[in-house]
Amino acid sequence: MKHSQSHFHDIRGLRYHVRTWGDPDQPALILLHGWMDVSASFQFLVDGLRGGWQVIAPDWRGFGLSGWADDGYWFPDYYADLDALLDIYAPGAPVDLVGHSLGGLIACTYAGIRPERVARVASLEGFGLSRTVPDQAPGRIRQWLDELRDPPRFRPYPSYGEVAERLKRKNPRLKDEQAAFLARQWAKETESGEVVLRSDPRHKTVNPYLFRLDEILGCWRQVTAPALWVFARDSKRAGYLKDTPAQLAERKAAFRNFREVWLDDCGHMMHHDQPERLAQIIESFLKNNAEKPR
Repeated sequence: MKHSQSHFHDIRGLRYHVRTWGDPDQPALILLHGWMDVSASFQFLVDGLRGGWQVIAPDWRGFGLSGWADDGYWFPDYYADLDALLDIYAPGAPVDLVGHSLGGLIACTYAGIRPERVARVASLEGFGLSRTVPDQAPGRIRQWLDELRDPPRFRPYPSYGEVAERLKRKNPRLKDEQAAFLARQWAKETESGEVVLRSDPRHKTVNPYLFRLDEILGCWRQVTAPALWVFARDSKRAGYLKDTPAQLAERKAAFRNFREVWLDDCGHMMHHDQPERLAQIIESFLKNNAEKPR
């Protein structure tokens, strides 16, 4: 495995953890993980990269080794956190953003909010949540209120081995050594000897605000960077699966410079299932779109 280093920064009042691989003098490649994931989850993808990069991957607030937010988790905070992180690692320069799932949605939307800060953007199964309608609002807010009274919790595990087995049950493609590695990145041992997930369980609290695709599309229409979407052929967890072909085409058409690739023999966690092939796809996209369109 390629060696990584940990760095900690004060970002908007939180102690933020950022994992890096490679030489700081090399071009920066920003990797953004998904919901309930951690930066170290990109290890297998980084191992597959062949170019000279400084790979920079934060643990989002409330995940991994980053601090937990006292007032809960709100989507706009991810944009603000990313904005502050880029000021540290690439001040004044456009960057290459690659995000998985939640991270892919953040990457593409940020690329429309700050188009001058993004040279190229790739989304790995991060194409937005399922569509919603206003009539869903009362039930959503009611569920949120109920969960505030009885917050979600994570159950403890007797060992890292049990965590690894859980990961393999959720993703049968995971190899034993991959699952063992991820278990120690996603979880930690308590003083009592139990093993618990590092993430803040409040991430499981439902958001009282509905996902508003029209607002996301409005941001995507402002993206000037070349955009790549990588679909997993066997995915079962992406919001686009409920779209009609015309609705999915609407999402894609929001981008001015769009390319898509379908990756076979993998599920939603494509950076675990096909890391070498995914690394080739990403580096080919970056190489073939070396100049940002003006």
